[in-house]
Amino acid sequence: MKRITLLLLIILILFAACTKKEKVQRPKLVVGLVIDQMRWDYLYRYYERYGDNGFKRLMRKGYNCQQAMINYIPSNTGPGHACIYTGTVPSVHGISGNDYWDVLANKSVYCASDPLVYQTGDDLKTPSMSPRNMLTTTITDELRLATNLRSRVYGIAIKDRGGIFPAGHLANAAYWYNDRNGTFVSSTYYPNPNPEWLKAFNKRKVADSLEKLNWNLLYPANTYTQSTTDANNYEKGFKGEKAPVFPHITDSLADSDRHSMLKTMPQGNTISLMMAKACIEGEHLGAGDDADFLCVSLSSTDYMGHQFGPNSMEAEDMYLRLDKEIGEFLDYLDSKVGKGNYLFFLTADHGAAHNATFLADNDVPAGFLNPNTLPDLNMYLKAQFGKDHLTDTIGNYQLVLNESLIEKEKLDRNKIKDVTRQWFSKKPEVQYVVDIEDMSKTPVPEPIHTMIVNGYYRLRGGCLQFILNPGWYDYGTKQTGTTHGTWNP
Repeated sequence: MKRITLLLLIILILFAACTKKEKVQRPKLVVGLVIDQMRWDYLYRYYERYGDNGFKRLMRKGYNCQQAMINYIPSNTGPGHACIYTGTVPSVHGISGNDYWDVLANKSVYCASDPLVYQTGDDLKTPSMSPRNMLTTTITDELRLATNLRSRVYGIAIKDRGGIFPAGHLANAAYWYNDRNGTFVSSTYYPNPNPEWLKAFNKRKVADSLEKLNWNLLYPANTYTQSTTDANNYEKGFKGEKAPVFPHITDSLADSDRHSMLKTMPQGNTISLMMAKACIEGEHLGAGDDADFLCVSLSSTDYMGHQFGPNSMEAEDMYLRLDKEIGEFLDYLDSKVGKGNYLFFLTADHGAAHNATFLADNDVPAGFLNPNTLPDLNMYLKAQFGKDHLTDTIGNYQLVLNESLIEKEKLDRNKIKDVTRQWFSKKPEVQYVVDIEDMSKTPVPEPIHTMIVNGYYRLRGGCLQFILNPGWYDYGTKQTGTTHGTWNP
């Protein structure tokens, strides 16, 4: 009898073990860090000067995807962030530029604009931002859907589009920097856009404290051997500066000027990561039963690059400082969430070109499209068709025709396109002019052909795509600092 009882007990234990529900092991928190305009070579350009806990820790202990390439144009902030988090290209998710021509509305539209919502704290209720223009779900949306909305998702960035698109349509909230008063804000798109922890963070006036630190070099100037000399013609200084050189003094400027300049300084990264920590603490991210997701985008690297360029001492100093801040942030995650309990990834939305004037001064072919290109083209088309202003604008290296005028005057649209293509083709700085609506008209080599197709969304763009020579950029580009957006690395 005892043997039978013992056997039954063993069977019950084995049955219980077999039927026990084992929970799938997932990270408590996923943290995505996008460094706006970070070139891949920065990992090695400043490698010897990095500490062990920042970029080097990620490269040594993480998986380093060294063959990742952008497969669309234009390579800008809005499309870049949308591509990272949707896993698809602008022709599918619809964010075809930071600004794009809305064919149906017949006007230029900002990628994150939304007339149906307004910014938190805005008594005038002026239209604000949301992810509504993005046509697809993101990995963060899919996480929310997979957990029946239990997982929590937040986006944080200086730029609104850098926080909004990664967080997706179903985000609990996204926050961005208001350079009028140095606070972080959100919009009424989100269910709880102004929580108590955010109010407390803004009351601390963190921006004011950081701006008073100014921007001095982290190390002696003679150690910045990967940079051009501090005083040169390829950089633009801050407001009130006689020259774009260190130290950059901000503490004596008016509040609105200082708040705006913070976006371009290393302190912009600092306040963004401080906001990330405040969000983790305030929302108890990583403390629940389901995985949470925090999307952080560091925008100051992009503002700095546009103003000073990749060869500047400002670029080198910013990345040396950022390396330390990433190390400190990882240490924080280790202690707060626990080693092995979180998944962290780092990437960039796009890279950056060398300054075109710098290249030309060093005998490398480079330059800018003539600023009179559009007026000259319209004059030429008027001589051919008898009507002025047959084109509306050039944006994202695409030409937009004046469709309403062409339709009103019953002009031959295809003929206008062909004449325009021939006109552009005669310019020596232009490699290809592509009729995006009929790609067969122009033989374009790979990978340019695929990049054009992947970047084109038919209701948000022009009808002709022109490809400039490598090192050449459109006339909207400032001749100081740097830019991006073209097909070539």
